[in-house]
Amino acid sequence: MPAHDPAHRPTTELDTRYSSALHPRPGAADATATEWAEALRQSAAAEIFWVSTVRPDGRLHVTPVLAAWHDGVLYFSTGPGEQKARNLAHDGHCALTTGRNALTEGLDVVVEGAAERVTDPAVLEEVITAYETKYGAHITAPEGTFHGLGDAFRRGDAVVFAVAPDTAYGFGRDDGVYTHTRWTF
Repeated sequence: MPAHDPAHRPTTELDTRYSSALHPRPGAADATATEWAEALRQSAAAEIFWVSTVRPDGRLHVTPVLAAWHDGVLYFSTGPGEQKARNLAHDGHCALTTGRNALTEGLDVVVEGAAERVTDPAVLEEVITAYETKYGAHITAPEGTFHGLGDAFRRGDAVVFAVAPDTAYGFGRDDGVYTHTRWTF
């Protein structure tokens, strides 16, 4: 599992090439990099992430997943025979993406890193707790869409992957003011 210090603050950089600072609009002169704490807060609240993996022949595979942050690491799961699991067995590099589907508001976050399969029972229990805290009745209630996911983790019917960010990007939109932030860990 990736070692990651949740207290570690990444290097933050505003990329003016892709921010409103380059293309002045009202308020653009005040464009600043998004703080990692804000990106973490917003991505922690996101219910759906898209994971991008690479097939052995080099083609991309992108699919939605549930994901939860725990101790500075982003966790997601899949079935052991699903395409993303097979791709990650070949090449662990991946990106997880979440955000808003709006042109003038929100923050999209992309987390890049290497996915490592989690097999330690103690860590799996922590991840189960993080999932249950985040997704609540979707996982804990008998009528929940993903009821029993924690037991599937325990049995290995669903595999869990951990991604400690190497690099992350934030694409902010605030009423026509756009920012592109890069965080390096």
